[in-house]
Amino acid sequence: MPLRLPDKLPAIELLKHENIFVMNDSRAHMQDIRPLKIVILNLMPLKITTETDLIRLLSNTPLQLEVSFMKLRSHTPKNTPIEHMMMFYRDFEQMRNEKYDGMIITGAPVEQLNFEDVTYWSEMTDIFAWARTHVTSTLYICWAAQAGLYYHYGIPKYPLAKKMFGIFPQHTLQPQLPIFRGFDDVFQMPHSRHTEVHRDDILANGDLTLVAESDESGVSMVMARGGREFFITGHLEYAPDTLDREYRRDRDVRDDVELPRHYYRNNDPDQQPLVTWRAHANLLYSNWINYYVYQETPYDINEIE
Repeated sequence: MPLRLPDKLPAIELLKHENIFVMNDSRAHMQDIRPLKIVILNLMPLKITTETDLIRLLSNTPLQLEVSFMKLRSHTPKNTPIEHMMMFYRDFEQMRNEKYDGMIITGAPVEQLNFEDVTYWSEMTDIFAWARTHVTSTLYICWAAQAGLYYHYGIPKYPLAKKMFGIFPQHTLQPQLPIFRGFDDVFQMPHSRHTEVHRDDILANGDLTLVAESDESGVSMVMARGGREFFITGHLEYAPDTLDREYRRDRDVRDDVELPRHYYRNNDPDQQPLVTWRAHANLLYSNWINYYVYQETPYDINEIE
């Protein structure tokens, strides 16, 4: 089934070239189907890129999804045209009274700040609290994962001596969980961050379950509330060239930038990246939509609590 997206969203044309079936609002209104409502709070600087990356993964399901985009009133993005934000995004305050089957909260380029020093922290905490009663299941990604673990469970973050940057093998610790249905024992996950959470803090909290980790990159996935919350410290949604673009961007302004690990063929940035995470990325998002959203959400979305 297709994704139901706002008319003229740039991702529609981009994904059609990949033979991904998307459908705009005009056509969707002609179908008598109750789509799953997914809201994305997109905090990444390059919003159109992140929209496309997430929609690509959400499309890999037989269910019809209606995707909406949320923005913060307390923060104005600098890298996305204001016309795009006005056309496709709504403030949290405009969406506060609505309910959603699923929610995705992305990372943000503020991880080296204390949470309380982030200019929009107050609005973020309002959204975290709101999601508990207005969303069936929420995916927190990268900085949002650390922020959500801190706000909901008091889990601190710690600075890294050097950036965790590259593709790292992850081990499934709870392979029986539906989120890992079809997974291999080891799967790859991109990471790009300067901070981390510690496994001992996760294991000491009885409300949290550590479900995947890496010998190199540490905690990668934490589950809470029976799957109503997932905290993912990496970026399974990344496109093949995302780390390459980040590496070249940083290399142009600093001379201490290391190569992303386990990424380029033969560890040579002049060769193409070796894509090793795409299959499990698609599988994880499909499993989340199927087992933790579709099979758990009430038919009457207003009954979510």
